[in-house]
Order: sequence, then structure tokens, then C-alpha cells
Amino acid sequence: MNIGNILATKGSKVITIHPEQSLKEAIALLTQHTIGALVVVDNAGKPVGILSERDIIHTADRSREAMLKQAIKDVMTKNVVMATPHDDLQAVLKTMTEKRFRHMPVMDEGKLAGIVSIGDVVKAQLDEYRGAIDTLQSQL
Repeated sequence: MNIGNILATKGSKVITIHPEQSLKEAIALLTQHTIGALVVVDNAGKPVGILSERDIIHTADRSREAMLKQAIKDVMTKNVVMATPHDDLQAVLKTMTEKRFRHMPVMDEGKLAGIVSIGDVVKAQLDEYRGAIDTLQSQL
């Protein structure tokens, strides 16, 4: 199984934000869409960072008063690890676990194609295991 299988089920809609926008705007988007991360894109739509709930919490701990006025570019994670639809599920799960992040944008032919969460990857893994178990049980 690969990341493309997850996107085929989940869909490819990605909520994005620009680096110059405020944290207040980011929090509104996260709340409105009930998601845990936004992909930060430049004017051409190219990912330049990712803003997660953790980034916001760390910022809140450092600068409570001025936090909501801060620009996304000052808070986002800049070194974003990206997946492709062809990436193996196990490899993505290992990367996300080892690097301790919960959201990974997916790029396809230079364009943002989707985003997967650790929950999406774990669910796909469990579904794959269930399918294998069902197959083995039917052969008994």
C-alpha cells in the first residue's frame, strides 16, 4: 500500500495559508475545518512550510500577548518533509514516527496533491492488516 491509496480514499483537499497571514487567521482555519495543520504556500502554491497545532502551542508558551499578531512565517516549521503518492505506507509511518510529526504534505509532479496525518496512515495500516487477516481466515 502507498500514500496514493490513502489520498484516493481521503481526497486531495488541502487547506493552505500564506506566510504573511496571521496566527489568528490560521487558528480560525484550523477550527473551521477541524484539522491539525495547514500547509504554508507561496503565491505560486508551492509549499514553503507547515503550521501545526504544536507550532501554535510553542509560540503561545513564548509570547502569549503578541502571539495572535505574529505572521505565519515566524511560527511555521520551515523544513517540511514531503511525501509522494507512490511512497510506501511503512516508510511514511517510520519517517513520521522517527521525526515526531503528525502531518505530511503530499506532492505529485511538483504540485501539492494532498496531506496525510499520522491517523490516516495508522488507519490505512490497520485496514491492510484486517484485509490480510480476513483473507487468511477465509482460507481456513
